[in-house]
Amino acid sequence: MTQMTRVRASSYALAAALLVGLSAPVAAAHPASHGHTSHHRIPFTAATVTAAEDGSSYTVAWTAPGVRHVAVRAGGRTVASGGSSGKVTVRGLPAADRQWFDLVPDRGQGLHLADREIRLDGAVNFRDAGGYRTTDGHWVRMGEIYRTASLDKLTDRDLAKLKRLGISVDYDLRTRQERTSAPDRVPAGSRYVVADVLGDLGGLSGLPASPEASAQLMVDAEKTMVSAPAARQAYTAVLHGIADADGANALFHCTAGKDRTGWANATLLTALGVPRDTVMDDYLASNTYRAKENAATLAAMPPAQAAVYKPMLDVRPEYLNSGFQEVTSRYGTFDRYLDKALGLSHRDVRDLREDLLVG
Repeated sequence: MTQMTRVRASSYALAAALLVGLSAPVAAAHPASHGHTSHHRIPFTAATVTAAEDGSSYTVAWTAPGVRHVAVRAGGRTVASGGSSGKVTVRGLPAADRQWFDLVPDRGQGLHLADREIRLDGAVNFRDAGGYRTTDGHWVRMGEIYRTASLDKLTDRDLAKLKRLGISVDYDLRTRQERTSAPDRVPAGSRYVVADVLGDLGGLSGLPASPEASAQLMVDAEKTMVSAPAARQAYTAVLHGIADADGANALFHCTAGKDRTGWANATLLTALGVPRDTVMDDYLASNTYRAKENAATLAAMPPAQAAVYKPMLDVRPEYLNSGFQEVTSRYGTFDRYLDKALGLSHRDVRDLREDLLVG
């Protein structure tokens, strides 16, 4: 490991340590037929399902150029309809762990959609990793891969819900100290895999001196997640595990579900062909899903300390961009990063896309 890599890795270890222990702290794509293969193009260029805060209603929106009619189905019946684009609100559906909708166009393949967020009593930022359109018109399947923050506070009701969702593999990206102090709770029968992004890195203590220094720490941290040996080994385990899962529903997580987890999902989505702007939107969504927890954490601190902490609680475009810049600097292209750093050959990536894309 070079001296620069050690500095970056140590900096990230500090960021992770600062986030550990801080109190209080959309849409998808299965084919509508639920099958895994189809020769019909998906006409939708955008489609989302958004649940109301209280779960009493759902807003379904779509754009499908060239389509004349789209039926919105839930629970086996048509609940709304529209033309090539539309936005409808659906109410009065029975309670469910997730409310799924089929968008059925008058031509081409439909989509099977749900709100991306999985609402749990004991975890935040738990969401479906899928539901995004690729640059070539495929869609990432929903209901198969999930990302989240820590799982140590899951309730029995949460565990039952995850069991019903079919979670069978849990990739824990945290350090040994994090895992020991806040061990995961996982559904019975789920396989638990340690994929420690930081490894034995650490040794720093104290806080950055300014908000600017905190932001720079996070920029350097993102680069470390690309270049550090422990990080490469961890993300190799996750990506190969997902590729070899043969239909198993998996989740991966760190403590806040935004940095180590954020790079894991950015890597997965990019490998699947999701555009960079969409990958960035997914990354930045942690600011929304963690808003209450972050606000409570900052409110409990003196203003000067809160100002220094805030960049480490945030996700920002410059953080994720620094990871992609590190990929370019070290490997030239993202495909070479997948191959040389993570051991994902062209055949592996092809298999991953066959498993996780529809249309």
